[in-house]
Amino acid sequence: MTRSRNILSRLMPRLRKIVGNEQLILSILALTVGAAGGGAVILFRQGIAQVQNLFYGSTGEGLFVHAQTLPWWRILLAPTLGGLLIGLLVYYFLPDRRPQGVADVIEAGALRGGRMSVTTGLKAAVISAVSIGVGASVGREGPAVHLGATLGGWLAKKLRLRRTHSRTLLGCGVACAVAASFNAPIAGALFASEVVVGHYALSAFAPIVIASVTGTAISNVYFGDFPAFTVAEHSIASFWEFPAFAGLGLLAGLLAMAFMRGTVLAENVAGKIPLPPWIRPAAGGAMVGILALMVPQVLGVGYGTTDAALQVSFSLALLIAVGVAKIVATAISLGFGFGGGVFSPSLVIGAMLGGAYGIVVAGLSPELSSGPGAYTIVGMGAMAAAVLGAPISTTLIVFEMTGDYAITMAVMVAVVFASLVTRDFHGGSFFAWQLERRGLDLKGGFESTLLRTLGVRPVMSLVSELVTRDVGLGDLREMLQKSERGELFVVRDNGELFGTITLADLSEVAFDPTVDDLIKAGDVARPRPPVLSAADDLEAALKLMRDTGESYIAVVEDKESMLFLGSIDERDVMSAYNRALLERRREELGG
Repeated sequence: MTRSRNILSRLMPRLRKIVGNEQLILSILALTVGAAGGGAVILFRQGIAQVQNLFYGSTGEGLFVHAQTLPWWRILLAPTLGGLLIGLLVYYFLPDRRPQGVADVIEAGALRGGRMSVTTGLKAAVISAVSIGVGASVGREGPAVHLGATLGGWLAKKLRLRRTHSRTLLGCGVACAVAASFNAPIAGALFASEVVVGHYALSAFAPIVIASVTGTAISNVYFGDFPAFTVAEHSIASFWEFPAFAGLGLLAGLLAMAFMRGTVLAENVAGKIPLPPWIRPAAGGAMVGILALMVPQVLGVGYGTTDAALQVSFSLALLIAVGVAKIVATAISLGFGFGGGVFSPSLVIGAMLGGAYGIVVAGLSPELSSGPGAYTIVGMGAMAAAVLGAPISTTLIVFEMTGDYAITMAVMVAVVFASLVTRDFHGGSFFAWQLERRGLDLKGGFESTLLRTLGVRPVMSLVSELVTRDVGLGDLREMLQKSERGELFVVRDNGELFGTITLADLSEVAFDPTVDDLIKAGDVARPRPPVLSAADDLEAALKLMRDTGESYIAVVEDKESMLFLGSIDERDVMSAYNRALLERRREELGG
């Protein structure tokens, strides 16, 4: 293992020497990641099929049709026993004892320089494959994205690539996974740039496109060149219909909010149940099984259900029932700890909403309606865009699935309104919510995200003006008058920070020499000053400086030991930020 690591770490310098062009090297690496990611998606999907076959005796997408032929105990037992297995796997094998997904990829790209653990990625993929196979109401695209990103991030880590190239390879892994899942290379490339990389500079976009196309090609070799769904041709009956599409977008935005808040509620309820964490997925699986006895369409990924809606095979009542049940089942599955994503459930819920809306519109104005099938497609795009926070790539997925420019225009209108509703009234996407639940707010903009990537330790000064507690007042006065910062740090004999002293802290004794022999540093020091730990980032440093009004702050090893390490000044923070900003802009422009 150590030998293979050394070989990989020496590979990049050799490639630079042989090829001589970093962009060409990055393209070769993108091709590698695209091929590996496409193959990984094939294995992942086949793994789901085998688990599903083990528990239900079927490998097909239309699980709900087969489920109607099974005895009730099997439908109830499969997600329950599967949930027990998932709970044990997550509890003992995954970091933080929780499933992994797209939010972890976004976090890695924003805060960890694109590096990811391949061991965690493979474990997470197995757990998600089992979750989907046993019937949990979750999606397979999110886990596929995480798996592809893991491969790209791992390769970047082993080759010791700089941050911008690591994030590009992370994007390559995401792109090939999305493209291989939907047979949509354009959408894969734009999803990676829109959600993970955060820009469309050619230096990053070109390798991402290469990986996306490669992933699609690998997938097509195995599964064939078929779109994800069977979609009939549709045409827009009249441009007067566009207000109806806008209305569908508004409803999709509201339903997306209900879906995301329902997942929050389910997670909160699961956390309050007096059961061990590893048993919670089994409880959630039992609830999903009970729901599936009444509405079998909630089981699994739901592509068969979506296809049935696209073929206008469901009545209005069934569309509404399946839509509501799918929201409840997905919220329970995710909230109680199954692994999986939200892309597929969003498409199913959107299809049910769009189909029901289309039936109502056709009944009110049949001559101006494009039919329920067209509204089903529009609902899918609007709902997925609102939940994922990816309006551009979601629109393109629909376009690549249908090849219909007119329907795509309708999808664009609905996507805009749905995205506006969730942004203004919910605060963002499902992934942003997940990160916020972990205490990570990446919505502060480019500047805040950049500050979070910069640590306090590299910026702090190791040269600080220190005194011990027994230093006399006369010496303190002289040191403060000569001090550049006008502040001294008082430390104990063991190096622990005791407090700080400024001339203002000396107050009335500052220039009274008659008490010089009576007062020591420990007597006048300000105890418990604001401090930063070495593990903090520069955003935390600037926030502390703003909240306390102090521009010069001590840095300690941690806030328990209070071992003094150095100090940090606001000027040092801003200088480090400006250097990082210039470097990031230069990298994005391909410089």
